Amino acid sequence: MTAVRHSGDRGQAFPIYVTVVGALLFLAFAFFAVGQASATRNGAQTAADAASLAWAQDVRDELRTGLLDAVENGEPWEDWLEGQGLLDLADCPGAHDFADRNRADVTSCGADGGLRPEFTVEVRTQYPVGRSVIPGTEGTYGTAKATAVIEPRCRLTSGDDTGDDTGDEPGGPPGDGAGGDPDGEDDDGDGGGSGGDGDGGDGGEDAPRAEFTCDGKDWTVDPGDDGGLLPSASDLFSVHLTD
Repeated sequence: MTAVRHSGDRGQAFPIYVTVVGALLFLAFAFFAVGQASATRNGAQTAADAASLAWAQDVRDELRTGLLDAVENGEPWEDWLEGQGLLDLADCPGAHDFADRNRADVTSCGADGGLRPEFTVEVRTQYPVGRSVIPGTEGTYGTAKATAVIEPRCRLTSGDDTGDDTGDEPGGPPGDGAGGDPDGEDDDGDGGGSGGDGDGGDGGEDAPRAEFTCDGKDWTVDPGDDGGLLPSASDLFSVHLTD
C-alpha cells in the first residue's frame, strides 16, 4: 500500500513539474524578447545621438568659416561669434550619413536657429526587433529622437585697444614742445608734423581684425598676420546633446 501511494504521488507531481518548467521557459523567452526590444531601442538612440551631433558639428564648422571670412572681408562678424550667422539649416546630409553608419534611417530632422541653435533628428532602425514569444515583434522597428545644441564659448574682449592714447597727446601743457611757440620755430618742426601723419597712417587701425575671449583664452584674428594662430571650431563653440 505504501509503495503504491508513493508512485501515485510521483504521478501527480509530474504535471506540476511540467507546468513549472514550461512557465519558466516562457518567462525566459519573454525576457529574451524584452532584451531584443531594448537592444533595438538602444541602437536607434545611438544612431539618433550620432546623427544630431554630426549635423551640429557640420554647422559649427560653417560658423567658424563664416566668422573668419567676415573678419577677412571687413564685414560684421559678431553674429558669427554668437552662433547667429546666416546659415541654411534646412538640410541635414551629415545626419543621414551617421544614421546609416549605425544601421538606421533618418525619418525627420529640424533645426532651431535661436540664441542656442538646436538640431533635432528622428530615426528608425533598418532592422526589426525580430521573432519572439511576443506577437508582432518581427515587424517592430526601433525609433528614437535626439537633439544637439551649439553653445558659443566666446565673448567680445572688453575695452577698446585703440583707446584714447593718441587723443591725449595734443592735450599737454601749451608751453611744451613745438606747438607751444606760435613764432617761426614751428616752421622748423614741419618735418616732425608730416612724419607724425605718416606714422599714424591708415594701414594699422583700419585693417580688419577681431578680438575675443573663449573660455578665458584671448584670440586675435588678424588676416594681415599670415603666421597667426587661428581658433578651431571647438575653440569657438561646444556641441553637446540636450538632457
